Amino acid sequence: MDRVDLLPPPADASVAHRADAYAAAPLLNCLLREVAERLPEPGDRPVHRLPGGRLLRVRGDRRPAEPEVRTADGWQRIGHTELVKLAAEVLTRHTGLSNHELPAEMIDSRDAVAALLTARDRATPPDDPYLRSEQSLVTGHPHHPAPKARGGGPVAGWLPYAPEAHARFPLALLGVREDAVVEEGDTAALDALGEAPPGYRLLPAHPWQLDLVSCADAFEDGRLIRLGTTGFQTWPTAAIRTVYAPERDLFLKFSLDVRITNDIRRLWRHDLLRLRRTDEAAANALPAGPGPAVWLSDRGYRTADFAFEELAVLVRDGLRDRVRPGTTPLLAAALVEGFEGNPLDTAEDPAAWWEAYLGAVVPPALAAFADHGVVLEAHLQNTLVAVDADGMPVQALFRDAEGVKLLPEVPRAAGWERLVYCLVVNHLWEVAAALAERHPGFDPWPAARRELSRHDLPEIRALLGSPTLPGKTNLLLRWTGADGADARYLPLPNPLTGA
Repeated sequence: MDRVDLLPPPADASVAHRADAYAAAPLLNCLLREVAERLPEPGDRPVHRLPGGRLLRVRGDRRPAEPEVRTADGWQRIGHTELVKLAAEVLTRHTGLSNHELPAEMIDSRDAVAALLTARDRATPPDDPYLRSEQSLVTGHPHHPAPKARGGGPVAGWLPYAPEAHARFPLALLGVREDAVVEEGDTAALDALGEAPPGYRLLPAHPWQLDLVSCADAFEDGRLIRLGTTGFQTWPTAAIRTVYAPERDLFLKFSLDVRITNDIRRLWRHDLLRLRRTDEAAANALPAGPGPAVWLSDRGYRTADFAFEELAVLVRDGLRDRVRPGTTPLLAAALVEGFEGNPLDTAEDPAAWWEAYLGAVVPPALAAFADHGVVLEAHLQNTLVAVDADGMPVQALFRDAEGVKLLPEVPRAAGWERLVYCLVVNHLWEVAAALAERHPGFDPWPAARRELSRHDLPEIRALLGSPTLPGKTNLLLRWTGADGADARYLPLPNPLTGA
């Protein structure tokens, strides 16, 4: 088997070459999924027709590489810059719309990868395999045109806070005058981070966010004061704006006024105001304690009334009382990306490993939907999987109330489509492909079909018989300027039907 889409570029390749390869793969995935037509031509490199008739071929499948376009003189290799130009021409023709912002983001994403690779070559990864998994996503979202864009700002402004660079840093501590504090839920963990003077409440802040927003008036009139930094380091997780403090076993999620993938990553007012409702619904849908599946509760938030979204901080459960004893939690997205200690690299029996994985992840997500009307955003980045000493999956942990949808607030059909996309297309499909690459000849889909068919949901029969699955169109969403939360799907061939 051609292993180009399993292995990243060699470490001894130039940073520029490696950055081009990392950045090209997700952009190619988007082009090939959303606007291209695969042609039935023989050969080891699939050929695709783009809108307007140009032909593009690539090497590999899951992580396409080495793009070439057909010219009068034959196939010509193109780099990332030429690929961005080609994408812009194709999308303008396909949609009838121009977009100058997204190509700049694509270039910014590639340049960010180069900065991250340089920093990783000099950095020491964390010893903890969980933290190592959270900080492994150099490629990032495999079907987004600019997954590593950081808002176009100077590298020095964001690199100290980048999980992919193995960053760790203390949090800024602010004091908010008591009459300006807004909070809901359990925020007691915030008061233990330091000491606020009389008349003030403690409010931790992400230092990058403080550089992005202006609170000069509040500092001048005393509504806000600076109290130094925490006496301990925090580790940014894959979500970038969510950090983990191992000493306190505490996750904190902040606003970050930067576009990352599809959205400006603020804690938006409407999401904060519904946080308790969605979090309690998700907690009720999953067992408490270190059971077979766990919800990491977003148990409360605190902010200032004069900067409600900009300075908001959300308190999330830690891991120690949630993870099964003797197991190690790992980010599901890291299994796909690859990292030192990845159990996919050591699984001797792929069928047994995959069945255990399906048994940990699928039942709780389906039960939450069927029994509680809770649509978990069970994609790769919101799922942790705990493995035992042999690397076998034994537990799933789900997180992020911000992405949870509730029935009947969303129609059942829309909720089911979202769950299928997050759980099957974004999550299981990617893990299945990564596992199959390591074990040529292994077909993961019969086991997935068996696991899904065990669940008595009226939608399951239709899912197993449907010729297509919903694939989110991140490239077209960004090109047409749609709202980041406005998911639009196109039909993808359903591997479950042929299983």
